[in-house]
Amino acid sequence: MSHRILFVCLGNICRSPAAEGAFRARAPHHQTDSAGTSGWHIGDPPYGPMQKAARARDIDLSDLRARQFLAQDFNHFDLIVGMDAENIANIEDLRPDGNDTPVRLLTDFAPDSGADHVPDPYYTRDFDGALDLIEEAVQGLEAHVRA
Repeated sequence: MSHRILFVCLGNICRSPAAEGAFRARAPHHQTDSAGTSGWHIGDPPYGPMQKAARARDIDLSDLRARQFLAQDFNHFDLIVGMDAENIANIEDLRPDGNDTPVRLLTDFAPDSGADHVPDPYYTRDFDGALDLIEEAVQGLEAHVRA
């Protein structure tokens, strides 16, 4: 069974495209997309240092372009996955009345990590650390959607 999963962060140039790329590399039969809660980078490719770190792990992000999360996304996806609590709150602010699409933190799928969010490497500069956590979480997400 194929699922439609949307990954969401703030700018859609680091964490959410990396999560989308890592997930589609593991489970290409699912439909994926990524978006940002802000509109700062609409149309931009993922941030260069994130693309480089992902490419070193055989994760290709070059075809992705940033877009803004929209209320209509609730109707197009089976699961919406945010990178931190602020993203989740911003997503929920746009939830249409009566919509029950699940919204979860990516780190919910990596309970052994002890992390409650994916730190933003645009600010921390720790692209490999973010990717380590993202890869652990998408492995758990893959198991979740397979169950």
